[in-house]
Parts: sequence; C-alpha cells; structure tokens
Amino acid sequence: MSVDEPRDPSFAPVERSDHPLKRLSKFTEARIGLGRRGAGLPTAARLDFAEAHAKARDAVHSEFRAEAIARTLADAGFETLAVESRAQDRATYLRRPDLGRRLAEASREKLRAAAGPRFDLVVVVGDGLSATAVNAHGAEVAGGLLSALPKEWTLAPVVVATGARVALSDPIGEALGAKIALMLIGERPGLSAANSLGAYLTFGPKTGRSDADRNCVSNIRPGGLSPQIAGEKLAGLVLRAAELGLSGTRLKDDADDRPALAAPAAALPAGAERES
Repeated sequence: MSVDEPRDPSFAPVERSDHPLKRLSKFTEARIGLGRRGAGLPTAARLDFAEAHAKARDAVHSEFRAEAIARTLADAGFETLAVESRAQDRATYLRRPDLGRRLAEASREKLRAAAGPRFDLVVVVGDGLSATAVNAHGAEVAGGLLSALPKEWTLAPVVVATGARVALSDPIGEALGAKIALMLIGERPGLSAANSLGAYLTFGPKTGRSDADRNCVSNIRPGGLSPQIAGEKLAGLVLRAAELGLSGTRLKDDADDRPALAAPAAALPAGAERES
C-alpha cells in the first residue's frame, strides 16, 4: 500500500462519545468503552492497563509499615501489640496461605500474657495482600472505629499483625479472650484499585471458624467507601453483633448508606432483621 492510498478504516480508532458504554464509564472504574485500534486497544488504554497491573503487583510485594501504624495509633491514645503469623517471609506467605492463618508461637504467648478481663473487642490490623492499603488507611479506620464505640466497652490493645490472612483474627481473639474480633486487612489488589482495605468481623473468634461466621465490609478507600465513614459504619456493625451475640450469615447490615435525601427506612420491631 502506498502512502497515497486511503487507510483501511478498520484500523482507525473507534471514538464514539455517544456510545452507551462511554456514557456509563463515568459511573464505574471498570474498563468499558475504551475504543479499539484494529484488533487491539488504543495506545492510551494499553498503557493505562499496564500501569494498573504494575500497581497491583507492587501492592502485593510492598513493605508493611507496622511500626509506623503502631506509632500513629499510640499517638491517638491506643495501645498496640505486634504479632506475626507462621509465614516467616513474603515469599512463604504467598505460597502458603495456611501459614498466614496461624500464629507464631511466640506471638501466641505474647497475646496470652496480655489477656486480662474479658475484652469486648480486639481490632487487628494486618498486611494481607496489599500492604499499600493498610499503610494508607489502616490506622485511620481503626482509630475511627474505636473512637465511635461506647466508653464503657473493654477494648484489647490493637494488634498489628505481619504476614496476616483474614482467619488469623481467630487465634488472636481466642488468645486474648475477646468476644469480637475485627480484622482490617489489605484486599487482593485488582486492576481498578490496589489500595482497597477490607474489614472482617467475627463474634466468638476461635480457631476453626469459617468464612460463613464472618461479616465483610470491603472496598474501603478514597474511591470507594471513605475511610472516614468506614470507622462509624464498622462501629455500628460491631454493636449489632454484640447486641445479637452473632456474626456471619445471620447478621444483617441494617445501615442505610444512601444519601440523606432518600426516604428513611421503616422501623423494625425489636429483634427483627431486615432481608439483605
């Protein structure tokens, strides 16, 4: 083909501002309505994808700043304890998820020594699969949650856990004798967000609990559920779990997160649960 011949139109980028997917893109971070260049994506979309993939990989391997989180919490007036799982390094943690659910024996003894009166709640801040998220939001969400609880509650020291999987909150809560354990942990990074924090609540934590025994609040980040709002939301869920004496599939989140202009939900009789 000579330079004077017209270019094959199938190789032109598709840029239709009136395409329905293009209009929907302002409501979601999902990659839709990107257009195309021949059989592939436009260069800008390919570069954006590559950048997001690199950020996700970096989040998985990022350094967990446990001491900085502990200092931030201490400055806010909260006592902390540092513990570790049986995953001794990051490579082991990624290859052996089971070790991230089990406490190192020295950490178990440290927690047993700190156990005093029956604690109402222990908050655990763990690195998970995105230390990036925990470094950014973990201390803020933990502090907001604890500050929103009744003053008469007996709170365990905040446990800062390295090499943590979600279920590590079970032996931690069990060793401290806590009624409720709430784990704040970095979620598996995706191509839309690498800085998302998850919260997992378990009533009566003990080794052997399953995911059906937990409640999860996810996507805590500036582009999702605001870290400032998340603390109050989690406090409400914790109080509900304490009131009913349960968590997991039987505990419903009755909080209405819609804008204030929405009509308020009808009141329920005492003890009733709303369908979710």
